[in-house]
Amino acid sequence: MRLLPQLTPGTEWFWTSGSDGVLRIQRCTDCDTYVHPPVPICPACRSRDWAPAPVSGRATVVGFTVNAREWLPGFEPPYVIANVAIAEDPSVRLTTNIIECDPDAVHVGQVVEVRLEQHEDVWLPMFTPTGEDDPVDRVPEPQRPVCRPPLGPERFEHRSVVSGIGRSAIGRRLMVDPLSLTVDACLAAVADAGLDLADIDGLSTYPGAVGMANGITEGGVTAIEEALRIRPTWINGGMELPGPGGAVIAAMLAVAAGLCRHVLCFRTVWEATYATLPPVGGAMRMSGSLMEWRAPFGAMSAAHWIGMNANQYLHRYGATREMLGYIALNGRINASRNPLAIYRDPMTMDDYMEARPITSPFGLFDCDVPCDASIALVVSVADVAADLPHPAIHVDAIGTQITERISWEQDTITHEPQVLGPAAHVWTRTGRRPADVDLALV
Repeated sequence: MRLLPQLTPGTEWFWTSGSDGVLRIQRCTDCDTYVHPPVPICPACRSRDWAPAPVSGRATVVGFTVNAREWLPGFEPPYVIANVAIAEDPSVRLTTNIIECDPDAVHVGQVVEVRLEQHEDVWLPMFTPTGEDDPVDRVPEPQRPVCRPPLGPERFEHRSVVSGIGRSAIGRRLMVDPLSLTVDACLAAVADAGLDLADIDGLSTYPGAVGMANGITEGGVTAIEEALRIRPTWINGGMELPGPGGAVIAAMLAVAAGLCRHVLCFRTVWEATYATLPPVGGAMRMSGSLMEWRAPFGAMSAAHWIGMNANQYLHRYGATREMLGYIALNGRINASRNPLAIYRDPMTMDDYMEARPITSPFGLFDCDVPCDASIALVVSVADVAADLPHPAIHVDAIGTQITERISWEQDTITHEPQVLGPAAHVWTRTGRRPADVDLALV
């Protein structure tokens, strides 16, 4: 089963234009800038005049991953997912499959050419090797971001504290209703802060109600408000936050702005239990800025998207999988000290290297563990810190600036997306320097 893109007014021309065997990319008719994925305005000159422009179909592989796991019925591994830069403008990239070759022969710098493959009413741009290697590195070196300076000496971070933390049971396939896990964590966090539910006047979560279909949420603010009948003055939730940390940052902003005094933040996953449920039948079509450009090529997981970047990194810097192995080993060592962790047995580098492959360069122990759990915390106004039953957690600085395109296939390829900008931004909001840090949880 290959998930196909939805034919929408904004993208139908791209997915159907290959019917004559020619790949076309959006091009501004005023400044000649190539633009992908399609948008209604030129990001270079802001013109709204554009047209589909035929291109040669030649490209260079700048990132790739060899997928070894079956994610979709009938979409059998191994298959190659690649990020290719088109010859006309290497800053324009396509996520695609490399076909008609041994998957293990695919490498960064390989020159490929398009094969437009029809699936129902869609022509998918696949690529096949030409036998050449590109003599030019089409990926520029990553640059240290330039961040905006703070607007003044005041910091919203200093106007709030984390006052309570709670958790549910944590495990593999608990077979427990996810909302029940969320309620357990929320009640524990409120009690840890020495508060009552009546004191909670804000709710903040990630990813909200979106994504219920794959076990990554209990249903968001709507579900927890219905269960606990909290009457907040402010709520927040959604996929476009920067992960679960974004729910906490938003809560701190709300408290600093005086919208509320105690915000309950929560995050629940139940992917392990969800995977045991009967599958939902029926073919799907994909649309939107994320999966439309990845799912048709079997790029279903963040492991695929980051795997392409990871192979570019290993190619660029000469690193090996052992570097990734030390990350997994360090995580297991830390887990062994935590009586609540799921996996606590010692792990060696041999264990890491011999684990089954998922998608190159990642093996089983590079990937997250589907589990069932909920974590909650309370963000409170800073003036309650002295009255809490436990020491409050104060936040010195937060970095949030986006300095690269948010897309996971365009722009960023030499590192993990949305890391350099926030990392640089955080140091503009504190007088501390890296040498002052005792512990890094990265």
